[in-house]
Amino acid sequence: MFKCIRRLVILGLVFFAGFQIHDTYVNVHNVLQYKTMVKEILATNDTTANVDLVLAMIYTETKGSDGDVMQSSESTSGVANSITDSQTSIRQGITLLSKNLTLAEEKGVDVWTAVQAYNFGTAYIDYVANHGGKSTIALATEYSKNVVAPSLGNTTGESYFYHHPIALISGGKLYKNGGNIYYSREVHFNLYLIELMSLF
Repeated sequence: MFKCIRRLVILGLVFFAGFQIHDTYVNVHNVLQYKTMVKEILATNDTTANVDLVLAMIYTETKGSDGDVMQSSESTSGVANSITDSQTSIRQGITLLSKNLTLAEEKGVDVWTAVQAYNFGTAYIDYVANHGGKSTIALATEYSKNVVAPSLGNTTGESYFYHHPIALISGGKLYKNGGNIYYSREVHFNLYLIELMSLF
């Protein structure tokens, strides 16, 4: 009886793992369809951003399955999902990312601060510059709780559990209306994920 249960559990885990791998493969190749477009838009911008970073951000934001693939609407109109086509979304996303990268270089902070600022807002770059010059989980948590969340109405520190492997390593908590504390780390991880999955 115990052996039978164990086999069923193992079979279930294998099936689940297979499903996750297939799902990831489909999502990565969905994102890769934008590679040529990203290259063309980058070529018209004076930026240190590169194709792989932008694709990893698309994967992190929407996995390429939304018109506003880089979720860049709010940086133009202040309204979520006001951009409905991928080219406009990518163009605006690259513009914002490029601005962040330039400011990060000027302020002497790391590149991943610029990426995190894509989620938190450009002011995060100044915050990091005044707090050691490198974005960390502890610093992002502090900024999320004390700056981003209150600015969007969460003044009580209300939080929720975030089901993402990278988040789980550090406690898995996000603050309501506080952005994604783990955003830059997810993008970093997705860089390698896309590189791996694009081999198949």
